[in-house]
Amino acid sequence: MALIETRHLVKTYGMGEHVVHALDDVSIDINEGEFVAIVGASGSGKSTFMNMMGCLDLPTSGSYHLGGEDVAAMDGDALADLRNRRIGFVFQQFNLLARTSAIENVALPLLYARQGPLAGLTKEERYEHAKQRLEQVGLGARLLNTPAQLSGGQQQRVAIARALVNDPDLILADEPTGALDSKTSAEVMDLLTQLNKQGMTVIVVTHEPDVAAYAKRTITFKDGKLLSGGVAS
Repeated sequence: MALIETRHLVKTYGMGEHVVHALDDVSIDINEGEFVAIVGASGSGKSTFMNMMGCLDLPTSGSYHLGGEDVAAMDGDALADLRNRRIGFVFQQFNLLARTSAIENVALPLLYARQGPLAGLTKEERYEHAKQRLEQVGLGARLLNTPAQLSGGQQQRVAIARALVNDPDLILADEPTGALDSKTSAEVMDLLTQLNKQGMTVIVVTHEPDVAAYAKRTITFKDGKLLSGGVAS
């Protein structure tokens, strides 16, 4: 079943008298449970497409459905709610609060849950859920450590636990190994692979071929157009 469906997706930006097509007629299906890499050179459109998938931006034209919900028709509040319910983000620079413990960082998104079984949890319930996610990524003994007390790989594991805490349908990882050495990068990608094997849909945006090689399908962009990999084999 398709989790992500885009049809004739277009994103344009006006630059003086010129119009830049950041995305040009992009139609892609990504099924539940897939592990997909989005690749392309700088300016290819992969980052713009990531922003669309993550409900951080809206298309100029075309359609995008996430889990059957019409994203293109949503206002800002609805987009924020959809992101919180369905998407877990992992970023290159971890984006953790520096003076806040691992468990507090992971529990933070639960404060913004407005629908579903995770809405309205007590502080104790939020922390218990965060603890479970940290244990899932192998950091059960590091609950009270701040980012400064963790290695880069451990910080990214905290970020992955935070991405998982709202029980999302999709993990969207933007250059998740960009700030890590090769050994730690492999450990992070192995963790994302394990999550995928457990049924999580994982999409990684990367320019690194060795990272893309972990995925089961690669979608390639060039000059705002879909070059290959738009439909699951």
